[in-house]
Amino acid sequence: MLPTLRQLQYLKLLAEHGSFSRAADAAHVSQPTLSAGIKELERTLGAAVVDRAHAGVILTAVGEETVRRAKDLLARTDDLVHAARSAGRPLSGRFRLGVIPTIAPFILPKALPALRRRYPELRLFLREDVTAKLVTGLKAGSLDAALIALPYPLTGIETADVGYDELLAAVPANHPMTADVSVSRAALAREALILLEDGHCLRDHALLACGVEGPRADGGEDSGFAATSLATLVQMVGSGLGVSLIPAMAVEAGLADDAPVTVRPVEGGARRVVALAWRAGSSRGMEAELLAETLRRI
Repeated sequence: MLPTLRQLQYLKLLAEHGSFSRAADAAHVSQPTLSAGIKELERTLGAAVVDRAHAGVILTAVGEETVRRAKDLLARTDDLVHAARSAGRPLSGRFRLGVIPTIAPFILPKALPALRRRYPELRLFLREDVTAKLVTGLKAGSLDAALIALPYPLTGIETADVGYDELLAAVPANHPMTADVSVSRAALAREALILLEDGHCLRDHALLACGVEGPRADGGEDSGFAATSLATLVQMVGSGLGVSLIPAMAVEAGLADDAPVTVRPVEGGARRVVALAWRAGSSRGMEAELLAETLRRI
């Protein structure tokens, strides 16, 4: 006898929600039904998946490994269902798209109307989050594709480039560097560098462009300043707290218009690659490539 997909789904939800009652609610079944499913799974596997000696839900080693494998199985099953339903009709029905916060406000206003015109049957569900969480969602099957920025270390993920986005130096309006046509990396490295907080890939792209190591993220004396959003970052630069690098797409959208900030290109150029990513082997890979093609034309 083999485990059923329903039993594996119960265990996955149990791991995600940390309690039988919340997992049952998420599965839209009663708690006794979910508990019975978990027990049947344990009989099939011949091993406990939950340590019942503790008050909370703690998975055993077998349970953790089963959840890891179940996520892949369930994601592939979900792919199969969507592939069958949309056969011959690409980019129709539900499509779950993740977007990082340093791209979403600047691409989506132009992309969404274009996608509606080209694929009127597409029902797009959007999730904005940092790259690491979006990649986790792709691998778990909770997202079909994600708009991210490269370089970023990826395994088990395929990508298609959508375009390039220049990184521009942002300095206070009264800063001596405003007299220059462009700003050197060496000059940027000598300044107090303001970055987005840890988790944002733009932080790493800015550091790479400047050729410097990042300020400490542990709050130490040399931790520097960190912003939670591009809008906050621009205001911090305008207040004279330091300099930064911001995406050209954000500048074109007017992000720096209302702050005392001057924007200059970086000598030699600095850029990130905007790319669409999806899980390797996903049956929706072809649709992701079509989506990337549409986004390239915007």
